[in-house]
Amino acid sequence: MSTSPRDVSVFGDGITYFKEAADILELDAGMRLILTHPARQIIFSIPFQRDTGEFEVFTGYRVQYSFARGAAKGGIRYHPGVTLDEVTALAFWMTWKCAVVDLPFGGAKGGVTCDPATLSMNELERITRRYAAELVEVVGPDKDVPAPDVNTTPQIMAWFMDTYSMHVRQNVPGVVTGKPLEIGGSRGRVEATGRGVTICALDQMAKMGLKPEQSSIAIQGFGNVGMYAAKLFAERGCKIVGISDVTGAYHNDKGIDVAAAMKYTAEHRSLEGFKGGDKISNGELLTASCDVLVPAALEKVFTAENAANVKAKLIVEGANGPTTPEAANIFRERGVIVIPDIMANAGGVTVSYFEWVQDRMGYFWKESEVNERLEDTLLENLHRIQDFAKQHNTTLRIAAYSIAIDRVVKALRLRGIYA
Repeated sequence: MSTSPRDVSVFGDGITYFKEAADILELDAGMRLILTHPARQIIFSIPFQRDTGEFEVFTGYRVQYSFARGAAKGGIRYHPGVTLDEVTALAFWMTWKCAVVDLPFGGAKGGVTCDPATLSMNELERITRRYAAELVEVVGPDKDVPAPDVNTTPQIMAWFMDTYSMHVRQNVPGVVTGKPLEIGGSRGRVEATGRGVTICALDQMAKMGLKPEQSSIAIQGFGNVGMYAAKLFAERGCKIVGISDVTGAYHNDKGIDVAAAMKYTAEHRSLEGFKGGDKISNGELLTASCDVLVPAALEKVFTAENAANVKAKLIVEGANGPTTPEAANIFRERGVIVIPDIMANAGGVTVSYFEWVQDRMGYFWKESEVNERLEDTLLENLHRIQDFAKQHNTTLRIAAYSIAIDRVVKALRLRGIYA
């Protein structure tokens, strides 16, 4: 029986990219061994009581992959399909994502095997507080700083922060990022990942001679990342020809009215029934005609089966791990440029860093200042990646991994191995 790309470990995909970058850096076997093992993996049960009085038990995870450059950093996702392999892979990617934009963080990720759509607000709060309580000893502003991820929200971060603060008997806003503004959140955080995707895309488009007002964009995923990316692309004059969510994709060669799509989604909680484009499948959207394609939904959407049919000249990875190594090789052979996830969607963690800094200072910046600092940080490091790729005749992905790994390795060598 053949193995589908989704059956292959997502952590295994990350290791494949790591090895190619490690070869360029000529890393020794010992350093490779250290960097391909997480520092800490935590698994625990979360018993809770439903509003009906029934008891259930979910599983909680937190993987702290690296502390070499600072406190671990990474989101918490609530999804029934969360696994240790997935969380480890995401923590692995967070390590390189923080390093590639030169943040003083290591990498982490967490999750709970629940479906928030089936839970009341009271049930969500009880699960979150139990999850936070289980992690009190291993998280903190100088240890591990969680953030929102799939199906988690600023409200969930507020509950996490409050639980931690109650346990340590002092107010600690810096224990999490992605909080509401009223309790220490940062302006610009909600839009940050989508804004980062747009900043990276527009810079690469300029290098490719693609003018925004003459370019077409398709975006798979119309959640927080895809929605704000679409809005910002449209504001720069780009034509959005395709958007999608779990209900399907919507395509319009003349351009989709992004503001209308955002309003429709807010009112109906999905794009189901949206009349602003012809309905097609999510798979068809990936191979639709466009200049720039932004996968901002799931892992492993580009595989050996569909990569040859992708028509976009530029792919900007808003999602984590959307491209399998086999698809990456096909894109390279075809000359399709890919800005990798660890760079393209680093806007969120960059503004999370800004939030952490502001919390520790007790002084908060204007949104214009946040956005200016974000653009400066992303473009400075994207340009390093572009230069490295050109110098070593490699892809932007391997260049990004190489720069990130090199930064972590230098930190490890300077600190030494405590034994």
